[in-house]
Amino acid sequence: MNKKVKRQLPKCGIDYAFQRIGGKYKGRILWRLRAGTLRYGELRKTVTGVTSKMLTQALRELEDDGLISRKVYIEVPPKVEYTLTDTGKELLPFLSLLRDWAKEQMLVNHVEAMP
Repeated sequence: MNKKVKRQLPKCGIDYAFQRIGGKYKGRILWRLRAGTLRYGELRKTVTGVTSKMLTQALRELEDDGLISRKVYIEVPPKVEYTLTDTGKELLPFLSLLRDWAKEQMLVNHVEAMP
């Protein structure tokens, strides 16, 4: 059963955006999917520090918000793939800007930057 999380009504566009992509993992999941479709196990390996429970929850919320699509293949073992929707793809330029800003800040603050 896929329960919808009850959210407060956003007070502005920033509130609305962060309700949809905020949190520790959603932006990272969207960024990983920029190159194309990934299976659950591939996401689990590339989104570091996420538990299975939190990854599943974030994927469900992103799907409920129409940012990713989920395709299940009926086979043994089951195969599930995730892909950005057109709406999800619209976020990529903003995530890229955020990444560039963060890299700059990491240099300024002498933090080792990741690609």
